[in-house]
Amino acid sequence: MFGINGGYARITVIHRDFTEATLCKKRQTIKAMASPTTAAPKREKDPKKRVVITGMGLVSVFGSDIDTFYNKLLEGESGISLIDRFDASSLPVRFGGQIRDFSTKGYIDEENDRHLDDCLKYCLVSGKRALEDANLGYEVLKNMDKTRIGVIVGTGLGGVATFSNAVHALIQKGPSEISPFFIPHSIPNMSSALLAIETGLTGPNYSISTACATANYCFCAASHHIRSGEVDIMVVGGTEASIIPSGVGGFIACRALSQRNEEPMKASRPWDKNRDGFVIGEGSGVLVES
Repeated sequence: MFGINGGYARITVIHRDFTEATLCKKRQTIKAMASPTTAAPKREKDPKKRVVITGMGLVSVFGSDIDTFYNKLLEGESGISLIDRFDASSLPVRFGGQIRDFSTKGYIDEENDRHLDDCLKYCLVSGKRALEDANLGYEVLKNMDKTRIGVIVGTGLGGVATFSNAVHALIQKGPSEISPFFIPHSIPNMSSALLAIETGLTGPNYSISTACATANYCFCAASHHIRSGEVDIMVVGGTEASIIPSGVGGFIACRALSQRNEEPMKASRPWDKNRDGFVIGEGSGVLVES
């Protein structure tokens, strides 16, 4: 007998003269004994249940107003421009979807605003704006069962600026100079975690990281939680803030970025036979699903 996940597995030596029916019965016994404490997978109560979007929030190159963002998309306006957050003149790629004039006022207190990675700031602002858009402000939420409201906000790279700063501090000054916020503000799950902490939501909470498809996987996972009956509402989306020297440099190193520096607004052309890479950007988009 062997302990497996708190249960037991019976290992039986089966003689070759046993009939197929006996073998089948033995297999069933082994399967049943292998994990007696593990519950059957939860099935969707209503797989046809419609999951609807009741709120939206974003931080983008066009700002944080949903209508402004939507109208600029309809007008075909590009938010891609030359990078000026740092000196990119020596890089083969000098443009991207850089966010400018970003404000956390009304959404993040001054202390957190000083040390949070931009990836987390974008998440908190867009997440709280999405809840507001869904009419789920503080006064409403405090009277709701917050165990039935979950958060899934994914990220491809997480707090890459925080990570880069820690490496720089280690090399230049030694381990004693690494910020105590290095780990908690660079690991990918902190986007979901901080948004839940700030809003008091205690339903399912985790992050998904699947590169450029991250937010899509988050939306699907959130819908499954709702359809299963586990929750009533999910706050879900993605966040990214990688326009820093190491972020841009890393994508250049793997030859993933377009190098059309002379026409950055026309560089993103995924279906063009002359495409030469994607255009790096940053921001956050969060939806409220129910």
